[in-house]
Amino acid sequence: MVEANIPAMQGALRLWYRQPALQWIDALPVGNGRLGAMVYGGIEEDLLALNEDTLWSGEPYDTNNYEAIHYLAEIRRLVLKEQNYREADALAQRMQGPYGQAYQPLGNLRLKFQHTGQITGYRRELDLQTAIMTVKYRAGDTTFTREIFTSAPDDALVLRLTSTDPGAISLTVALDSPHQHLRQIACGSDCVSLSARCPAHVDPNYHGNALIYDESEDGKGIRFATRLQAIASGGRVFTHEDGSLSVEGADAVTLLLTAVTSYNGFDRSPGTDSAQLMAQCEQMLTATACKAYADLRDAHIADYQHLFNRVEFQLVGKDHHEVPTDERLKALQGGGEDVQLALLYFHYGRYLLISSSRPGTQPTNLQGIWNEAVRPPWSSNWTVNINTQMNYWLAEVCNLAECHEPLFDLIDGLSVNGEKTASVYYGCRGWVTHHNVDVWRITSPMGRGGGAPQWANWTMAGGWLCQHLWEHYAFTGDQDFLSQRAYPVMKKAATFFLDFLVEDEQGWLLTCPSTSPENVFLTENGERAAISAGSTMDMEIIWDLFTHCIEASQILGTDDDFAARLKKAIERLLPPQTGKYGQLQEWKEDFDEVEPGHRHVSHLFGLYPGHQITLEGTPTIAQAARRSLERRLEQGGGHTGWSRAWVIALWARLREGNLAYESIVKLLDVSTAWNLFDLHPPHIFQIDGNLGATAAMAEMLLQSHAGEVVFLPALPDAWRSGYIKGLRARGGLEVDITWNEGQVISVTLRATIDGTHRLRAPYGQAIADIRDQAGQSVPWAEQDGQASVTVHADCSYTFRFCLSDQMKRVK
Repeated sequence: MVEANIPAMQGALRLWYRQPALQWIDALPVGNGRLGAMVYGGIEEDLLALNEDTLWSGEPYDTNNYEAIHYLAEIRRLVLKEQNYREADALAQRMQGPYGQAYQPLGNLRLKFQHTGQITGYRRELDLQTAIMTVKYRAGDTTFTREIFTSAPDDALVLRLTSTDPGAISLTVALDSPHQHLRQIACGSDCVSLSARCPAHVDPNYHGNALIYDESEDGKGIRFATRLQAIASGGRVFTHEDGSLSVEGADAVTLLLTAVTSYNGFDRSPGTDSAQLMAQCEQMLTATACKAYADLRDAHIADYQHLFNRVEFQLVGKDHHEVPTDERLKALQGGGEDVQLALLYFHYGRYLLISSSRPGTQPTNLQGIWNEAVRPPWSSNWTVNINTQMNYWLAEVCNLAECHEPLFDLIDGLSVNGEKTASVYYGCRGWVTHHNVDVWRITSPMGRGGGAPQWANWTMAGGWLCQHLWEHYAFTGDQDFLSQRAYPVMKKAATFFLDFLVEDEQGWLLTCPSTSPENVFLTENGERAAISAGSTMDMEIIWDLFTHCIEASQILGTDDDFAARLKKAIERLLPPQTGKYGQLQEWKEDFDEVEPGHRHVSHLFGLYPGHQITLEGTPTIAQAARRSLERRLEQGGGHTGWSRAWVIALWARLREGNLAYESIVKLLDVSTAWNLFDLHPPHIFQIDGNLGATAAMAEMLLQSHAGEVVFLPALPDAWRSGYIKGLRARGGLEVDITWNEGQVISVTLRATIDGTHRLRAPYGQAIADIRDQAGQSVPWAEQDGQASVTVHADCSYTFRFCLSDQMKRVK
């Protein structure tokens, strides 16, 4: 078979537009994991909305409700003995503590330009290959160009302004913030600074951007400082008494901006010395300002591409990159075809994770690091009943393991605070956290007695988060990480569930109280209720955690007695059940859903991202899971961007490539802004849909969750020819796949650790030959459509394929 000729498409990895952004949701994001900006790209006036990832309201605080444990036994009696679910709901609300705090905007960088002549040739673009945003236009006969990026190596926001005519650049620059200003001053002739503080508390019912500060809270809250310096070639730079800065008649200008906060960690009160913060900003700027712009740019690109270039993905199809991104999206929403738009969305997801999650930063929250509101939707928290986990599904498979680290830091903090919550609420050992987390690592159920139990009183987040620790080991084989960081936290989470599980009248172990986020059911008498026992998702998460703890114990040669307890508990866990519609039941009882088309598909955790349900291992339950997914979609499910991303991944696990692709198109059609941000109704940015869809698309091309590596498991007809390079499979493998007309041509595996792997070719094909990097034939064993091959660290292996006997007979 001849290799497919798949041309690289120049300019295919750019978002671009013929006009500036008119609102925040249309602006383009830049970020270095810590410092971010949404860039509008205006002509006469431009706005960069600024963020810093540790800028939150509040301080460390104890949110545990010390009366909560008194309601636990009665809730269990009401559920297990009387099936009085409504009364159990009411008691569960009494267990809730206060709401968490809110992620805050830093402020705004405003630029006003002086132009003469008609404006023509405007172009605003974000290059995903360099992580540089560019604005370019002509004013009269002069071409003006702006380049904007946020550098990780230099930890600064960088703006470069150039023109084709000398002395043509004149502008005024100002900083402002929605927060209480402490100082907004000019610092010398070329610098301006702003310092302020966040509120000690943001009311969860408050909406708006004009904060009112309580005088009794004076001195509390996180303080922050930001400083901007202008470096001009030609012309002059001067500051004003109002704290703004002007440049007149320059040939070129570089603007450098840094920002710091007084956040000291989740368990320490923030500092109060604003002068120290300002001095820190000055020190950072001094180190950056001595470097040439070209050096700053080169260092930024090299750092970014070290991560971004690990994965290449290309499809054969009509190239629309010369059409502006918003026009492409409009055309698709009008029924047009644009296969390459899904490809752009895939790479955009990788860009967004790199830009919002780096080692040492806070993890990606509901909006990444980009937020304009002092009371953002859902406080821009880490919502850990799906959204936070979805943000990181792509990290390992898309070769961005370093970007996973901030989530591990979050888990570490939660495992500390969660020990107290486990004891106070449930009298259990180990650690627990509920559905929502802020920067102070809150672990208690929030709601102040008015939160809906189906989200507030869910106890399973710790177990789900531990899956990410295990997956990092599964992909990398890093036993030091497993022994020193992952397993101790996993073991404590498992210990909590061993204590928390209760036995029903049939002898099954199950959770109580239990919910299925965030759906509610109808009782036999037609009442709505949320609290029950043994929801399917609970059982799947516990099975997942216990299974991984047992495997970790075996790998590390430790805790045999503990592993034995887990094995006995797994045998008694309430198993998955099939309901009256042929569906996988969402609850222990075959309740009808209040909302059959609910956006959450929590009970399908075992299919994805878990591995308890597989097509080969549990075909009957897999069919029931499929029916559940079909019923959700038939009733209008998948109506949020993140929910649709989960649907794509579920179809991929069911190896339904065309159905997965239909959901990709639906995601672009219904839940995508002009800047390709994922949208939650009515028009709210949530980054989880972006990141989850990227992971789901990778799952369509490579799977390794069920003890085998499967090539092109869910390839849609729309992706007939293409290649992907650099995806990761569990077991320390890096994988390149090339395919043509729906058939895989070649696969290259690069091994980082020794191992033996089971490999599965796409349907209708078989492995014909395996060669190592020296071109030598490698032996393998074939059984049941799989090839078993042993690989060695730092070696590569190339696979060739042929039609299987089954396909030959069909033809």
